[in-house]
Amino acid sequence: MSLPRLGALVAVLTFLADQAVKAWVLYVFRLQDRPPVRVAPLFELVLVWNRGISYGLFQQHEDWGRYGLVAVSVVASVGLAIWLRRARHWALAVALGLLIGGALGNALDRVLYGAVADFVLLYWIPVFPYVFNVGDSAIVAGVALILYDSLVVEPKARPSSPEGMSSADREPMA
Repeated sequence: MSLPRLGALVAVLTFLADQAVKAWVLYVFRLQDRPPVRVAPLFELVLVWNRGISYGLFQQHEDWGRYGLVAVSVVASVGLAIWLRRARHWALAVALGLLIGGALGNALDRVLYGAVADFVLLYWIPVFPYVFNVGDSAIVAGVALILYDSLVVEPKARPSSPEGMSSADREPMA
């Protein structure tokens, strides 16, 4: 499978998983009708409608702000898809697919509901509890994989000594 196809597959699977879990949380489990549900000592399910971006920053209560965030997500996804076409390693292809799928899943929430449905609350950061969803998790994993690709994969792919460089890569001697 080509790397762009791998990334596209990851994007589609991420988008579908994000939307399927949100549909289950909203329409089957009906989390909006329940108090917070403790799953484990540091893990609760609680529904929060995020009208902003990450960590609830830049809350948008008007339609123009909501659709502005949708537009930013779509434009970013198009840019990531262009980058995906140039991916040279599986880690970058998967990372970009995770980012695209997560961004588009959250964008669809903004279109359908006016806000992003967040429902996973972890208390592992006691002073700053963060409520998130599957799409948010995919975005964080995608960023981590891009860092891995940039810091581990790419340096290994570059020649480290003049002996490993082609004549076109060497600077001319003065």
